[in-house]
Amino acid sequence: MPDLSSLLADLTAEGDVLDALVAPLPADRWATPTPAAGWTIAHQIAHLTWTDGVALQAATDPDAFTAGLADTDLDVVDRAAERGAARPPAELLADWRAGRAALAAALAAVPRGVRLPWYGPPMAAGTMATARLMETWAHGQDVADALGAVRAPTARLRHVAHIGVRTRDNAFRSRGLQPPAEEFYVALTGPDGEAWTWGPEDAPQRVTGPALDFCLLATRRRHPDDLAVAAEGPDAARWLGIAQAFAGPPGTDPVPGA
Repeated sequence: MPDLSSLLADLTAEGDVLDALVAPLPADRWATPTPAAGWTIAHQIAHLTWTDGVALQAATDPDAFTAGLADTDLDVVDRAAERGAARPPAELLADWRAGRAALAAALAAVPRGVRLPWYGPPMAAGTMATARLMETWAHGQDVADALGAVRAPTARLRHVAHIGVRTRDNAFRSRGLQPPAEEFYVALTGPDGEAWTWGPEDAPQRVTGPALDFCLLATRRRHPDDLAVAAEGPDAARWLGIAQAFAGPPGTDPVPGA
């Protein structure tokens, strides 16, 4: 597991990549639709701004965050995105930049061993940083797709893949399915050719492929049929169809070839 300072540096770098995509856009281009139904580029940045904000509250005022959970419903994400997307793009961009900087500083100050409240199980600061990196990368993919841009894959994908692997059981439960009892062996090839592995090598249920493809699958940005991710064993094959690196309901399944 990387140390917290390295994770936060990677989180900052991932945000900078997305920032470079949206910062030059004229105001009208922020209304460009993205692959997420009903969401424009502005919705994507507004969503990241809101989630960074609630993560900041969890890190700096956990009691207030926990108290607010009682008023949280499934529509809060869409409402927050709608409110943010209605703002002038320059203001939204400035707030996103300030919020992600504040979050990185707050996570760096969380004492070792302290777990932060969240919408799922409480998590350590490093896990929160990894989750924020995963979401920044995933929504950055939506923006890149909307703009027809191609982002070069980096070693930061390992964080996204790690969450994708570790959320296997939640992916099954979110579909009302019993998670498999046995660990899977996951072997991915990083952008520089390095092998990234999880689980026992002799596991009969196996998933292999390029790390980028697995991350696109685990964040539900591409359909398994469009990716070079292979499964051995019926449980592993089922997982490829339901994998999700995020909490909450699975949402709309990706369409092959979309």
